[in-house]
Amino acid sequence: MPEKLSREATGEAPAFDTARWQARLDGLLAAHRIHGATLAVLAGGEIHELASGILHSETGVAVTADSVFQIGSVSKGYTAAMVVLLAEAGKLDLDAPVVDVLPEFAIADTEATRTITPRQLLNHTSGIEGDFVSDTGRGDDCLARYVEGARTVGLTNPPGATVSYSSTAYNVLGRIVEVVTGGTWDEALKELLTGPLGLEHTMTLPEEVLRFRAAMGHMGDPGEEPVPTPLWNMMPRSAGPYGGICATAADVARFARLFVDGGAAPDGTRVLPEAVVGAMLNREVEMPDQWFLGAHWGLGWGLFEWDGVRGFGHDGSTFGQLAYLRAMPEKGVAVVLLTNGGGAAPKVFEALCRELSAELADVTMPGFEPPARPPVVELGGFVGRYRREGFLMTIAESGGEGRGEGDAEGVLTLTYEGADGLAGTFDPLVWQLTAVSDAPAKTVFAGRRNEKDAWIPVVFYALADGSRYVHFGVRATAKSA
Repeated sequence: MPEKLSREATGEAPAFDTARWQARLDGLLAAHRIHGATLAVLAGGEIHELASGILHSETGVAVTADSVFQIGSVSKGYTAAMVVLLAEAGKLDLDAPVVDVLPEFAIADTEATRTITPRQLLNHTSGIEGDFVSDTGRGDDCLARYVEGARTVGLTNPPGATVSYSSTAYNVLGRIVEVVTGGTWDEALKELLTGPLGLEHTMTLPEEVLRFRAAMGHMGDPGEEPVPTPLWNMMPRSAGPYGGICATAADVARFARLFVDGGAAPDGTRVLPEAVVGAMLNREVEMPDQWFLGAHWGLGWGLFEWDGVRGFGHDGSTFGQLAYLRAMPEKGVAVVLLTNGGGAAPKVFEALCRELSAELADVTMPGFEPPARPPVVELGGFVGRYRREGFLMTIAESGGEGRGEGDAEGVLTLTYEGADGLAGTFDPLVWQLTAVSDAPAKTVFAGRRNEKDAWIPVVFYALADGSRYVHFGVRATAKSA
């Protein structure tokens, strides 16, 4: 039975100390000013659930294990599972052009429209601009209308040339699910995944969420007191396939366990064929950024390897809520953290995941930060403007803050702001970049806005045709000037 397989995979893992981990969760939330969170941990064949804090700072309602949070882009793993499942059933070809199954699909680039495949949508190599948001209403036709509106969306890079994270691509996948199944994406999610798995606290629509305790999002930079978002959910229904699922942490862990146990539910029900699980966890493409979500991308999941142990995961964010999932199938371990906001949530997850991985799986989660003495790097080649649809990044030489002692080179600033139709919609954001490594193929910097921020990777590299790019936030942006 799958449950036995999970126990065998964990070997002699120590028992989960609920009281100790509860105290650790409570302490981290308090230290980092995060109002509330739920934590679910798969270990020893069981899912352990913890809750801490309050759902909404203006009501003071306590977070409980059955509280529902927005899981953001972790939703992409569910959409990917449906697409790969339908392909395994022979209902579509992942390597045939998207237009074969979705004739109305089109973007601004005619040649890309003709050649982009579902596989490229799944592994983020389609090149489709990733941040197209369109509120097409609450009707069941919202995805059809979204795809129609995407005809003007351009490319970040030629299809297949590099990895660039694309939420737009996942909405196209959601529409493919609808065309193949004959229903809505929401209905397919229930029929293909949440129903067979018995995920009774996983849903997509506000009227379903209202049956449960629901977390309110909160916004605030690290160290600040987070304040509630103006609305419970500021995303349109059309965002469903790329980020619209709501769930408890335990339900997300149950979904992750499906991949830990080879596609079978705990009662033995075969939800996904083993071939689907294998395809989704196969290393499809190498990431320019080796740290953010893993060194490779599969079909829907970021793929990492810690101490020789392979795993998968995804992060998610909505307006004021953040979600995290990491799982190691061969160890039978998965960690899910859902939070209701606060800029320091990444630090909380990193601390919990590192400690849980060490204790329950005997692996070390790698960190990312610049060395004490950053390497000397010639900065001139990186300075300039990098532009993609709606966004502009300006790279300039810094005045010296953040340099390693005695170093004269190695620091840049990255200014991120809206462009085109998004110009002036938010205050420019500035990251200080410190060199991490300099290799012929790519140069890696670590960036943060202030000392309370976690370090994030910023990678400069060139495509096969020599065009220069920066990889930041899992997205590729071409140098324009």
